[in-house]
Amino acid sequence: MNANTQISQRPKANGAKVSSVKTAITVSYGDGIGPEIMEATLRILDAAGAQLDIDTIEVGEKVYTSGVTTGISNTAWDTVRKNKIFFKGPITTPQGGGYKSLNVTLRKTLGLYANVRPCNSYYPFVDTRHPDMDVVIIRENEEDLYAGIEHRQTDEVVQCLKLITRPGCERIIRYAFEYAKNQGRKKVTCMTKDNIMKQTDGLFHQVFREIAPQYPDIQSEHLIVDIGTALVADSPERFDVVVMPNLYGDIVSDVTSQISGSVGLGGSANIGTSCSMFEAIHGSAPDIAGKDIANPSGLIQAAVMMLNHIGQFEVAETVQNAWLRTLEQGIHTGDIYRKSQSKKRVGTREFADAIIANLGVQPQFMSPANFEGFQAITLPEYTRRTASKKELKGVDVFVDWRGKDPDDLAAKLQVIENPALKLSMITNRGVKVWPNGFDETFCTDHWRCRFSAPKDLWVRKEDIIEVLQKAAISNVDIIKTENLYEFDGVRGYSLGQGQ
Repeated sequence: MNANTQISQRPKANGAKVSSVKTAITVSYGDGIGPEIMEATLRILDAAGAQLDIDTIEVGEKVYTSGVTTGISNTAWDTVRKNKIFFKGPITTPQGGGYKSLNVTLRKTLGLYANVRPCNSYYPFVDTRHPDMDVVIIRENEEDLYAGIEHRQTDEVVQCLKLITRPGCERIIRYAFEYAKNQGRKKVTCMTKDNIMKQTDGLFHQVFREIAPQYPDIQSEHLIVDIGTALVADSPERFDVVVMPNLYGDIVSDVTSQISGSVGLGGSANIGTSCSMFEAIHGSAPDIAGKDIANPSGLIQAAVMMLNHIGQFEVAETVQNAWLRTLEQGIHTGDIYRKSQSKKRVGTREFADAIIANLGVQPQFMSPANFEGFQAITLPEYTRRTASKKELKGVDVFVDWRGKDPDDLAAKLQVIENPALKLSMITNRGVKVWPNGFDETFCTDHWRCRFSAPKDLWVRKEDIIEVLQKAAISNVDIIKTENLYEFDGVRGYSLGQGQ
């Protein structure tokens, strides 16, 4: 619970007096439809008796275009860090100009390592092919390709670094099991692509195998993410809690939200050790901004998660039950309106008005919300393992070369060998093209050239430096190097495809 709180008395929507906690939060209305859905959501929270001290900040498109390339001012940062709880409307990142996503910046800078996205079916009141769906996607929120480390290396090739860390894996996987334990859920599914990315996704899967036995009452399984995503789309009822690296989690959580009825129904929590952020999962939808037609449900669901996080469970239940009852009554915004199921098509404000009218009322057909027993999840601090024995085995030298015949490049590189480092392989886009490459393999201007130590010889950093110095003299255009290590005798680098 946030330390910046005070006790106050306020009547609930049904007239009862309750003692509750007043919590300081930071609010940004956002861009596009953000101001409309945030205004609607805050009206509902106020009517429900939520005890909030609100500091409003401006982030996003207006800040970007004012010349602040991060999309957030130093003053706004101070407010977010002071209050610890950030309730954010969707924002727009301007295209071009080198702007970075503020959403990613917020998550990474504030250490919001866990993205939690519950996806439920509200059948038959919201149209879906999956009436029994109740799945939670827990997505690692800081690492993977979302590190955003990209380089153009040649005329024809750019790269993006995929960074996966053991601390990051341990934290998100343990959080997933603790969440399942906390919420009374029975199974945690891990999805990776470690049949291809054996080092990065392989580490995520390995940590999952290490942690799962510590929770014997919770079933665990691992799926390759491609078939896993197909199964989620086809049979979401077989899943309970799903944990995965950042990019996969982003994609799969949108899939689950859409097949539950609408992406507009999905809210998310971004949880860190000191700060947390709550938002709808959808974007700013500038094409419908100002038209009073946007569905505020995603932000309402995020608000319910926020209320639970700060300990205002009764208010969270009141809001959730009123929202469920409104869906049951067929009062729907355009994105979920269906003539066969809906009774009235409404805009953003009228939908909020209907929820406010239902405060204190429970749903008649769907199960009412019950957040009693909800507990904040606290993880142990990460403890570093004993350092592995790290041995240098060679170096991958990446070369910009516009020739076509790998044999010609090999001849050029064999000149820069030394006794400790011999050219052992050349790949192009990961495929081995030397020695014994195929003429059919298409090659671009980006070559990975592996220099390895002959058997039983040690490699020193000085040996690598010598190779690079010879390369410079020979006009070999080296654009990047990667040292090749073994850790406790286990290879810490990939083979070439076809090797």
